[in-house]
Amino acid sequence: MNVNMDLAMIWAFIIAFAVFAYVVLDGFDLGIGILFPAFGVGEERDQAMNTIAPVWDGNETWLVLGGGGLMAAFPLAYAIILPALYPPIIAMLLGLVFRGVAFEFRWRDPRHRAFWDFAFTAGSVTAALAQGIALGALLQGIQVDGRAYGGGWLDWLTPFTLLTGMSVVAGYALLGATWLIAKTEGGAQIRAYRLAKWSGVITLVAIGAVSLATPFLDHDYYSRWFEMPGIMLTAPVPVLIVALSLAFWRALARGAQSTPFLLVLAVFALCFAGLGISMYPFIVPDQVTIWEAAAPESSQIFMLIGAGIMIPIILGYTGWAYWVFRGKVGTDGYH
Repeated sequence: MNVNMDLAMIWAFIIAFAVFAYVVLDGFDLGIGILFPAFGVGEERDQAMNTIAPVWDGNETWLVLGGGGLMAAFPLAYAIILPALYPPIIAMLLGLVFRGVAFEFRWRDPRHRAFWDFAFTAGSVTAALAQGIALGALLQGIQVDGRAYGGGWLDWLTPFTLLTGMSVVAGYALLGATWLIAKTEGGAQIRAYRLAKWSGVITLVAIGAVSLATPFLDHDYYSRWFEMPGIMLTAPVPVLIVALSLAFWRALARGAQSTPFLLVLAVFALCFAGLGISMYPFIVPDQVTIWEAAAPESSQIFMLIGAGIMIPIILGYTGWAYWVFRGKVGTDGYH
């Protein structure tokens, strides 16, 4: 197979960017669903829902780009990873579908709004938990037999994957709480401040637990994080996370509104960078490298032309949507 190493790295970056954009944008969206039962029925829940009403479906564009890009640019990785993670991926998709239906029907069917509110939360928790479990399953390793998945149906289910699943739920809840601080007023905002404090503590503990557990999954992880020369690259990551965490608590204490959300985004970016450090240069950890999984050079070039056209368009309409609907929200339904 004729593979250009530079093209493979470009596509790895594009997919990583799409996944991070999804985590950030749909993360606070799912986080609001996770926190939804904590808000008062009526005005508070309506206000929370209206903060994501104009953008929630567009946020999931990045999930499609990430999954489609993986299939097209790294077909071998796609053929190995998907069968290994079918149960959590199916659960995630069902959760996203269920919460999408609930989002629409809670306005259209007010007599059963309590049921749709429950469905919105259940779908959000399911999707977030499944994403975290899938991440943990990828990190802990996937058994490969030749050019196919060689493991069993439940290999993804371990204590480590449950830890990563719950950590993602907590992190999304923190994103949701800080988004609501920036977008709401009154009782909803006061409640969001309290939820940000609790979810912030849980998220930091979860980050620490996952960070301590990951290097002991595989010796390569350990060497990248704790041995020279890798430690020169990895040492600043936990230091920066601690610094950002202190800044986050100071921002909450002084009643800042947009700053907590931006600081949490920075923490997520550092965690994502740490994930990249742990996995590089493998796309299936310790089994398949980026270049081994890459599609032929001609296919990558053809797809890159399309990506070069579509990604700026997606970024443009996403930025425009957030600009148009900037500022605080009210309680009236968006339909």
